[in-house]
Amino acid sequence: MQKHILIVEDETAIRDMVAFALRKAGMEAMHAADARAAQTAIGERVPDLILLDWMLPGMSGIDLARRLRKDDLTREVPIIMLTARGEETDRVGGLDAGVDDYVVKPFSTRELLARIRAVMRRTHGEDSEGVVELGGLRIDSAAHRVFSGDQPVHIGPTEYRLLHFFMTHAERVYSRGQLLDHVWGGGVYVEERTVDVHIRRLRKTLEPFGRDALVQTVRGAGYRFSTSV
Repeated sequence: MQKHILIVEDETAIRDMVAFALRKAGMEAMHAADARAAQTAIGERVPDLILLDWMLPGMSGIDLARRLRKDDLTREVPIIMLTARGEETDRVGGLDAGVDDYVVKPFSTRELLARIRAVMRRTHGEDSEGVVELGGLRIDSAAHRVFSGDQPVHIGPTEYRLLHFFMTHAERVYSRGQLLDHVWGGGVYVEERTVDVHIRRLRKTLEPFGRDALVQTVRGAGYRFSTSV
């Protein structure tokens, strides 16, 4: 599944350089020049990772990071801070604000891409080839295919996105609204009961392989993917 990266950076040259590198690496780049534009972009679609400049006009990157960590929608979205501030106290301040990694300017795009992949592996459970394995299921993100053991699983596009999200966020309970935001995107209007329809389809897809029980209903709260019954 193609990763959506939000670049929050007010310097156009840096923003364009990073966006070019991301697209070349097979990722989708979104742009924001300040905190307000970043929050608007996140409202339209929750990114898989945020590259956040420390020094932004208006609200600073550190303050935006703290705000994102308090919001249920973005609490788990990994953040890499981009900054010219390399002192240890600054790095500690960034980590205390909830950022996952820290890249000091000037940086090479190769280093940045390596950091992005490393953070993705830690936070989304993917290895360097974009493969996720859990509960006897395997998703190959690069090939956009799902396997149960060695058997291919024929799955619809929405069910694929749902399964990918569940497997990279296992054991956590998500409400219908949260699943709509993460899987469909916050800028798309879809009724919450649509989630139930696609959950049923996903379970039906996994049932012949004996994996349907991995997608669990948590009464009064939502759904989760769990290997514990």
